[in-house]
Amino acid sequence: MLAQLADLPLEVSTGAGLSSVTAVLRGAAPGPVVLLRGDMDALPVAERTGLDFAADNGRMHACGHDLHTTMLTGAAKLLSAHRDRLAGDVVFMFQPGEEGFDGARHMLAEGLLDAAGRRSDAAYAVHVMSAGLPGGVFGTRGGPALAASNVLRVTVRGAGGQVSMPHRAKDPVQAGCAMVTALQTWITRTFDVFDPVILTVGTFHAGTQQNVIPDTAVFEATVRSFSAEAQARVKDGTVEVCRGIAAAYGVAVDADFAELYPVTVNDHAEAEFAAHAVREALGVSASPTPCRSRCTGPRTSPGCWPRCPARCSPSGRHRPVPTPSAAPTTTPRWPSSTTRCWRTARRSTRNWRPGG
Repeated sequence: MLAQLADLPLEVSTGAGLSSVTAVLRGAAPGPVVLLRGDMDALPVAERTGLDFAADNGRMHACGHDLHTTMLTGAAKLLSAHRDRLAGDVVFMFQPGEEGFDGARHMLAEGLLDAAGRRSDAAYAVHVMSAGLPGGVFGTRGGPALAASNVLRVTVRGAGGQVSMPHRAKDPVQAGCAMVTALQTWITRTFDVFDPVILTVGTFHAGTQQNVIPDTAVFEATVRSFSAEAQARVKDGTVEVCRGIAAAYGVAVDADFAELYPVTVNDHAEAEFAAHAVREALGVSASPTPCRSRCTGPRTSPGCWPRCPARCSPSGRHRPVPTPSAAPTTTPRWPSSTTRCWRTARRSTRNWRPGG
């Protein structure tokens, strides 16, 4: 990454607490500060794409973050080549730790938004996606766009025993299974479908032998929501459901609701501007309609969004993710880099304002 940026007229710095890269391009004239963001971490998935450049270390960019890094690098090169026509500064945010390690928050703590010497006026991000949009099409929407992501961790503590005498034990598996099904029912009967909440249990572990009732059962769930009100309600409610089921089964429970990422809320004016820039750069076919639905995928860099006007958009450019066979389409990457450059250049034009 650093080698790709080395020959460009950028002020490059690396993170103190993580492997982040921040680069600042100074325009030839005064103007706004625009932040462009791309994530660059991988997942612990063994790649099976069969591509010549497939990863062989048990890690792969199954969510398309290699595309994001390529797009952002391309934007840095294109904008640097036209630096003499740029009014304002551009901050390039290469973010690690998107897959559950809160990399954006660490970068914020290290001064990301003030990297150019003053606060960024706007921030933009794009994420490739494999569903909902055909290849080569961009989409965006103002308001809530990507869900908040949280995790519910539950440990059920019972009393083990022999399976032939379950009445002498306190079975944590039965209690844990009851919690899983009760949580699903509670979600559907508590939250408005127009302010949705999704809860999915991804892991459930208990026992070591088929004829022994274990002492404990542990499960974890991802919880997604789109509003602060829903988030607060689901945080308290999921814990209470688990406690209620535990009391009914005569077991103990430790239920912890950890808040990971807040909801990504796009600035309406910046979303309108982004759609305008895509149409100017690539034509109407690249952005036929705004995204009508929100995405339950979380993360991007929501830590930046409450602090400056921002917008994140999906782009249909990828096979199904995140799977070992996920691979980019064979179409060139230039449209996304070009769109980022065009959006930045238009944002720095003084006679154009979002909403105008």
